[in-house]
Amino acid sequence: MALPSEPKSLLKHERIQAIDLVRGVDIILMVLFNYSVTLSYFGIILAQPDFLYWRVFPILIASIFIFLSGAAARISFESRKEGFGKRYFKRGAKLLIFAALVTLFTSIFVPEGAIYFGILHFFAASSFLLPLFIKHNRLNLVAGLSIVAAGFYLQQTEFNFSYLLWLGFIPRGFSTFDYFPLMPWLGVLLLGLYSGKCIAGKTSNITFKNKLAGKFMFFGKNSLTVYLVHQPILIIILLASGFKLF
Repeated sequence: MALPSEPKSLLKHERIQAIDLVRGVDIILMVLFNYSVTLSYFGIILAQPDFLYWRVFPILIASIFIFLSGAAARISFESRKEGFGKRYFKRGAKLLIFAALVTLFTSIFVPEGAIYFGILHFFAASSFLLPLFIKHNRLNLVAGLSIVAAGFYLQQTEFNFSYLLWLGFIPRGFSTFDYFPLMPWLGVLLLGLYSGKCIAGKTSNITFKNKLAGKFMFFGKNSLTVYLVHQPILIIILLASGFKLF
């Protein structure tokens, strides 16, 4: 599960400390969860079947981050409307490169769980779509709720084709470590986009001065970097400790 942050070009504009704080806490939880998945996959720890931890917990983490990403996009747009589409096109192009590398790596080393449309792929695709929605308000609320509902409906069945995997049509027998199709997750992003003004209005004056909060905000501001390095760091540590992983 990946939780990328805004591109550096957006970080120059107004930041909401409360958003960075929550995002920072969220990404720490993501790292801990991903580590547990990795350690379980390589047989280093014995994973106990727990629906709340293995299903509800990661969905909650991802939902919070994607929702806040939508809110941050709205705040960025209100801060500087000119060039928004260009900024997000560059963002999408950059994330698309990272997503392709994730697909290549997992296809080679863990083909049984290869990631073809994980959260990095989702953020790449949604970056190209956001400029089409950003100027609308209530439409984002209606579209967001509709896409979420459609996504949950699609997850109840499987299909005999894979070319709409990215949209939410799950192929029969499909298995992957990370899967975030546009339905329902684009809907969560649009709900964040719709709520951005309200969130900014209620949290823009909230500041945090203690060191712990500062550390969480640092991770929140640099969540893309954290995501890109956290798994390689774990793999290096395990290999250095003598574990034979591949």
